[in-house]
Amino acid sequence: QVQLVESGGGLVQPGGSLRLSCVASRSIFTLYALKLYSMGWYRQAPGKQRELVATSTSGTSTNYADSVKGRFTISRDNAKNTLYLQMNSLKPEDTAVYYCNAKRLTNGDDYWGQGTQVIVSS
Repeated sequence: QVQLVESGGGLVQPGGSLRLSCVASRSIFTLYALKLYSMGWYRQAPGKQRELVATSTSGTSTNYADSVKGRFTISRDNAKNTLYLQMNSLKPEDTAVYYCNAKRLTNGDDYWGQGTQVIVSS
């Protein structure tokens, strides 16, 4: 069973930082390490479609939305089955619900966490 549990959201002032965490079920993290799954972060702002923030294929590549390049960094801790999103220099337009994603690369099936709210406001 796929389980993705996000945490770390909150209210932060513009220019501030947050680190989001996504604890994944061990089976998913193992498959991610074997490059059978990609993992990443998406976000959805009010009234907008869900959009890609950053994705990672284990040991192969990372991909960032242009709007977050140079400010956000995706990383992982294999021992903790945890994916992170370090967000620096936050802007009001980064306000959204952030979702952890695992994608099965063989057939494109997507799995989602419950989301964590990030609000950037003074």
